[in-house]
Amino acid sequence: MEVVSFRTPGLGDQTYLLTHEGQGVLVDPQRDIDRFLTAAMERDVNLRFVLETHLHNDYVSGGQQAARRTGAELVLPAAAAAAYPHTPAFHLEDISGERGLSLRPIHTPGHTPEHTSYLVLIDGEPMAVFSGGSLLVSSAGRPDLLGPERARTLARHQYGSLHRLAGLPGDVRLLPTHGEGSFCTTTGAGRYTSTIGEERTGNPLLAIADPESFADHLLAAPMPIPTFYRHMGPANTLGVPPMPATDVPVLILEQVPGRARLLDIRPRAAQAAGLLPDSVGIELGADFGSWAGWLLPYRVPIVLIATPGQDTREAVTQLARIGIDTVLGVVTDLGQAVTSSFELLDLPAFADRLTAPGAQLLDVRMPGEQRATPMPGAVERFLPDLVSDGFPAELDRERPVLIACGSGRRASIAAGLLLRSGYRPIVLNGAGVAELRERLAATFTTT
Repeated sequence: MEVVSFRTPGLGDQTYLLTHEGQGVLVDPQRDIDRFLTAAMERDVNLRFVLETHLHNDYVSGGQQAARRTGAELVLPAAAAAAYPHTPAFHLEDISGERGLSLRPIHTPGHTPEHTSYLVLIDGEPMAVFSGGSLLVSSAGRPDLLGPERARTLARHQYGSLHRLAGLPGDVRLLPTHGEGSFCTTTGAGRYTSTIGEERTGNPLLAIADPESFADHLLAAPMPIPTFYRHMGPANTLGVPPMPATDVPVLILEQVPGRARLLDIRPRAAQAAGLLPDSVGIELGADFGSWAGWLLPYRVPIVLIATPGQDTREAVTQLARIGIDTVLGVVTDLGQAVTSSFELLDLPAFADRLTAPGAQLLDVRMPGEQRATPMPGAVERFLPDLVSDGFPAELDRERPVLIACGSGRRASIAAGLLLRSGYRPIVLNGAGVAELRERLAATFTTT
């Protein structure tokens, strides 16, 4: 038996391809399925099953299309009630493959009500469990993504599900879908796979005594929920069309429709040198799609702004993974159209500006980061809340706004948003609040 893992860092998720004597089992595939089918073909594997552990909250699934392309049997949790053909997985009703391979569904509600894990058996021996968003490495899947009204009930269910999986043999490999970088986890685990035995001794959530205490712990400091998540479950229930073409036409500015949103994916230094009016700047990186889905209205027509030769196919792919198929084209020649700019400063220069009289600092990190490493005197507003809630009243448009996050990525996105509203942003680039605190402390110590 071989297990091939495909990690998508920007979403913090893993898809798995399990192979056994020429049979393949594909688990929780994302929408860009060619990478998974190519891996199966390279191993001369016939894809026998496509499994979904739950109706995902963080991406649209490629399971339906993978099954159609290959003739594999699509298996979904029985309670998912998806609107397209599939085999329902019922608790502890084994699904048989060939050459001794079988799959045992285990109902593990908590992350979602229908959530189902799959125990892999070879000749009757348990080998691995695909735990989706249930038991994770040193963590567990969030129970609050379907709303606060159901969060506590799902948290109690999650307690039982974790202990159900923890009762499997200790040498069973634990293969979760969610991991570090995913907003579907309750904490950021440092590893992506484990064993049941390692989790029994090392997962702190399994040491919590009872369901109510477990729910208290999981819900004590909820993480933000990306706005695009609300569209993922319905899409995965009703069905997802094939992946769109990732090559988009090159446009000139005069060809951009008035209804389109301009999404600037250029490096932040290029954005700082000049942005188009009303554009949103999100530098292309591993988490580009997540930030775009969080900050832009869902499924609006989009035109990318890119540098010549930039990998626009990657940008289109990341957007398609969350169901945004509305990229009309890309503009690479801005001519003289840019009208606004912002400053990027390294740590020493930024710290100097911050210590000047009248300086104001905006901290755009997540609330949990702000609690863990507070920045005294900063105005706190998580990056997406600048869009949903507006700009903090404490910020003075007449003075520059210094912006910090953990590395400069979110701060540069925030700078573009502030520019559109008449602020003068200055971004801490290549460092974050932790380094800024140390720098200021050292400055004050020496003086």
